[in-house]
Amino acid sequence: MRTCGACLTDPPPFDSTIAATTYGFPWDRVIGAFKFHGALDLTPALVDLMANANDARGTGTPGLLLPVPISRERLRERGYNQAWELARRLARRCRCEADPALLLRIKDTPHQLAAPPERRAANVRGAFAIEPRRRGELQGRGVTLFDDVMTSAATASEVARVLRSAGAARVDVWVVARTPRADDAH
Repeated sequence: MRTCGACLTDPPPFDSTIAATTYGFPWDRVIGAFKFHGALDLTPALVDLMANANDARGTGTPGLLLPVPISRERLRERGYNQAWELARRLARRCRCEADPALLLRIKDTPHQLAAPPERRAANVRGAFAIEPRRRGELQGRGVTLFDDVMTSAATASEVARVLRSAGAARVDVWVVARTPRADDAH
């Protein structure tokens, strides 16, 4: 397992990350078609990619798998939450529990891609919450947050803080693709 220099000097609020691939050709186009153009037929390939990355890492069965929720407005636009489409199938494959209703998006925010990197954390601050009647379900549990793409880690960090404040003992982040940082040498 590798830890980047930035994470060593300023650790994120989550415990680990698995990214199945780099967000670059051809996966950026595949994920874009899946996410923005309704290409749900790509779901099995993306789930395979994520499951294979977990197998290669040897981390075993994920904790409670929670997809990053999208706003009602975005759900209306797309017709589906891409993270849930992947997470529910991944949960079946990994034989773990997945829940699309425990984590809530309570504030619509602009697309993170449109925000400059230094604004992304502020963009998602206060955008997530735990279903109030179900907060106790997280007490002492390991949780795996799932999303399609991680760019700046602002969303994952904000959700991890919310999960930890609700009592989650461990928060791991799984993403299909990770956008390389500008200063990445690899």
